[in-house]
Amino acid sequence: MVHPEKQVCITGAGQSTVGRPSPRSALQLTLDACDSAIADAGLTLAEIDGLTTFPGPAGDAGGFSPVGATEVMIALGMKPVWVGASTEGHGHMSAIFSAIQAIASGLCRHVLVFRTVAEATARAAPRGGGGLPARATRANTWSAPFNAVSPANIYALYATAYFAKYGATSTQLGAIAVNSRHMASLNPNAIYRTPINIEDYLASRVISSPLRLYDCDTHIDGSTAILLSRRDIAMEMARSPIEIEAMGMGLGGLGIGRHVGDFTQLPAEAAARMLWSRTDLKPRDVDVAQIYDGFSILTLLWMESLGLCGRGEAAAFVEGGGRIGLDGELPLNTSGGQLSAGRFHGYGHTYEACLQLWGKGAARQVKDARTCLVANGGYGYGALLLKRG
Repeated sequence: MVHPEKQVCITGAGQSTVGRPSPRSALQLTLDACDSAIADAGLTLAEIDGLTTFPGPAGDAGGFSPVGATEVMIALGMKPVWVGASTEGHGHMSAIFSAIQAIASGLCRHVLVFRTVAEATARAAPRGGGGLPARATRANTWSAPFNAVSPANIYALYATAYFAKYGATSTQLGAIAVNSRHMASLNPNAIYRTPINIEDYLASRVISSPLRLYDCDTHIDGSTAILLSRRDIAMEMARSPIEIEAMGMGLGGLGIGRHVGDFTQLPAEAAARMLWSRTDLKPRDVDVAQIYDGFSILTLLWMESLGLCGRGEAAAFVEGGGRIGLDGELPLNTSGGQLSAGRFHGYGHTYEACLQLWGKGAARQVKDARTCLVANGGYGYGALLLKRG
């Protein structure tokens, strides 16, 4: 059996400038990223026959998803065979998984996947009315009555459970934020580029104990686009493509407020099992990792779910930052991640993976990087194991 992801390669990647807020509209940022990805692949617009995004347009969602696939299709003048988007599915990577399946089924040859956010602009805009909605919905049904109105409140509970069970400390957790800011200082498109040290981290205000300011990702305006192509076509293109060695997906109940079982683990376990079952490579073969960091505690939990560390060992692994630095055994979130480069809902991680495997990381390039593990999501879970062609 040939898994569908092995029939697909990444042939182009593009990212708009990042703003907080940006002077460009969400649609303009999207077109910038899409044009960049198409040019990066050496293709023309007419050759792109598929287009998709996550999660689709959300008109009143604080800039979470201001641009839809149909709008981009019209703005670019595309005539794709297939257009897709979904608010459900395996989290942020669901659009990439759908694109892989569209190509592997023979429906498309080249699919453009984009993700756009304008959360910085939404938060800068004047607000009327005031107050919370009269009735909570979805996950807030279970959390709002307890005054937990932010994901920070939820993941603080996970961090508290992890600290209690494994004896992890804030100094250990803070190493992720310090490392991210160092990486961002080497990334010209990162939103926060001034390095911090562990003392800065510990002095930052507590948002929801034990999570501090630097444990939380940062809202931005920007867009990322990834171009996927059928493998046989990709192999004939001018630049060696990035091969998709394996994919994994899982779905949990956090998005609807369902929290069960061990609060030091995530349903990401299912995504990890699927991913490693579809390849002969092992966690020890990963050269660089781009691991979801909506909150720093998620990075620790993902690392353990993926087998990059043993259960309860991730905090000690990242402590001091040496093992996750550019010269360490597992360079981590080399763009600065969502904590410092900006919250692209994981698509910035996939973009950074492409740069690393194509040797385009410049000052933050990991030497001889041949494999990269990308993991996205905090309620729906997706992972890709990518390798240089």
